[in-house]
Amino acid sequence: MDAYQCQMSEQEKMTDLLSTQKFMAATYNAYCCESATTSVRSSLCSILQDELRIQEEIFAEMNTRGYYPLQNAEETKVNAEKQKFAPKATV
Repeated sequence: MDAYQCQMSEQEKMTDLLSTQKFMAATYNAYCCESATTSVRSSLCSILQDELRIQEEIFAEMNTRGYYPLQNAEETKVNAEKQKFAPKATV
């Protein structure tokens, strides 16, 4: 194999693509938050929404192909985490 050839698997390519989309979304989010004018903010926030949609599509495809499997959280663990952030009752 030539030293300049790099063969990436489909999973590696999709993982790289997902990472890139996450980076793009984070970058546009920062730009949107730091916009100086309403029109610029609106444009950047629109692009951010597009980037988030693309990221979601890539993630869903990876999940469908078994590249990004998810596990459901146990109900007791979910409830325990909710309790950590529930407002404390004051007397």
